[in-house]
Amino acid sequence: MPDFKAMVLELLKSIETGDTKPLAYINPQKYIQHNPNVADGLDGFKELLATRKAGAAKVATLRIFQDGDFVLAHSEYHLAVPMIGFDVFRFEDGKIVEHWDNKQEKASSLSPSGHSMTDGPCMATDLEKTESNKALMRRYMDDLLQGRKETFSSYFDGINYIQHSPLVADNLTGLFAGLQELATKGLAVKYRKVHRIIGEGNFVLVMAEGSFGETATAYYDFYRIQDGKIAEHWDTLESIPPVSLSKNLNGKF
Repeated sequence: MPDFKAMVLELLKSIETGDTKPLAYINPQKYIQHNPNVADGLDGFKELLATRKAGAAKVATLRIFQDGDFVLAHSEYHLAVPMIGFDVFRFEDGKIVEHWDNKQEKASSLSPSGHSMTDGPCMATDLEKTESNKALMRRYMDDLLQGRKETFSSYFDGINYIQHSPLVADNLTGLFAGLQELATKGLAVKYRKVHRIIGEGNFVLVMAEGSFGETATAYYDFYRIQDGKIAEHWDTLESIPPVSLSKNLNGKF
């Protein structure tokens, strides 16, 4: 079986190096692009490479996981500005046929608890718990969407919970205080729909949409699960542009 993770690492690195060899990993007849800033198909990815002068762009992938035909990468980018991003690729018959991503400008300072947007564990453990950990996050998101506030704290390792969002402190007290402060500034975090949940072992990504204040927003929330509780969280928020401003018609999700 092809090494899907290695293929994704090479493809992402090509944004930095300009190497066209990893383009062979993409199925040119089927490739669907969900990044609204990139045109559809293989030609869109080629256009992206052409706009990146070799050596000017930087891509450092810090975490990479596989869930069946899906590969998830968590990376630091330096494009026009430093960015943090998640990329999700779907494979079919050994080739990449679909891509989603979510990027956010890298915070200029550490979180209130001293964390960056990317530090922390990188290797998956508890591989036998992949499905149970994904199911945990499905229940969590379902309760969140249904407004079952009484269940919220039961999902977290409240005292030891580590938060990498740059505006929020550690533990549940920090989380509640951070969300409340954002809401008072007109930046309430609201979820409307979960589109996909993928994971490997103790790491799970939730791809969802909602609003951040008045702005339609894509939420990629990445969790580390320990002993059946949410122990750590990373995320990126990206506004969802209207389709009329997108370079493809596939939608963000």
